[in-house]
Amino acid sequence: MPDELHDLRAGDRPDPAFGVGIERMVEFLGNAHSYPEQASRVDIIETHFSFVFLTDRYAYKLKKPAHGQGFDFRTVEARRRNALAELRLNRRLAPDVYLAIVPVVLTGAGTLAFSRPGSVVDWLVKMTRLDADRMLERHLARHEWRYAEIEALAQRLAQFYAKARRAELTTVKGIGRLRQELRASVATFGRLGDAGLLALATRQARWLDWFLRRRSALFCGRIEARRIVEGHGDLRPEHVYLNGTPRIIDCLEFRADLRELDPIGEIAYLALECRRLGGLTIGARLLRRYCQRTGDALPRELVHFYAALNALVRARIAVQHLAEPGARTRAEFIGCASEYLAIAARECAFLSR
Repeated sequence: MPDELHDLRAGDRPDPAFGVGIERMVEFLGNAHSYPEQASRVDIIETHFSFVFLTDRYAYKLKKPAHGQGFDFRTVEARRRNALAELRLNRRLAPDVYLAIVPVVLTGAGTLAFSRPGSVVDWLVKMTRLDADRMLERHLARHEWRYAEIEALAQRLAQFYAKARRAELTTVKGIGRLRQELRASVATFGRLGDAGLLALATRQARWLDWFLRRRSALFCGRIEARRIVEGHGDLRPEHVYLNGTPRIIDCLEFRADLRELDPIGEIAYLALECRRLGGLTIGARLLRRYCQRTGDALPRELVHFYAALNALVRARIAVQHLAEPGARTRAEFIGCASEYLAIAARECAFLSR
């Protein structure tokens, strides 16, 4: 997640592009009568960057007029471009889920409406609504996942990485990005004011930086061999839909640099999250199928490095969420960060052997 997020919330100044505030947009989209498909109800989910409105059949995503490091959604045109990017990128792994981008207009009568004559005031990404109970996260929570479904997912991901666009990345930039993640994580814990967690985060970051220096040839070799691809960017169990052909949704569409990654690192991230939820053997199956499909070698130490790095980043994100309004308490976020730091420590222990 990008640092230094500036998020305009309800009651803040309106979008300068059209003068319709986020509060009014949320009110309009939260009304079931607003939708052309005559929805019976609307459920609203607020995420860090968006609001998602769930009708009976569809999901509509509204981007917040926020800005931060590497992105700026404060104008209608910026949100339109981002909606188009979200549609294009997510169709790579969920082509039948991401349907279209839909305009919301301000009519001559001063009311908001879908796709009518008037001035376009925002753009929504329209998606097929998926059954939340079929997401991998729910399967793991119920201990109901099946090897056949994981095998289908492994094949889907392996095919995706084999055909994915190769990143135009220098070794200096590639390794620099990894070091930047380490610095950002330590800086975030430094601002938290918890000496114990800062010490843990600093220790793991130093271990990973030491490994980067000692094994720089390994990372340079993967960049030079063009193993770095434009991936998903946020491959977690809650984004994996298992019902027939697997679909992977909600990629990180607005930061190309964070999508340019090593497939081993992205799979290691998914494996880490599955392991946390009880899917201990899923990661090995995903990595094995990836290597078979792509002919990529699998340095085990690289898997441990990326697992540790991802755990450190997830700990950082948990701390960043402390600044958000919501039902979770400070103790819950601190507990989540501590859990990830413990995972990072265990993975770093493999690198020191």
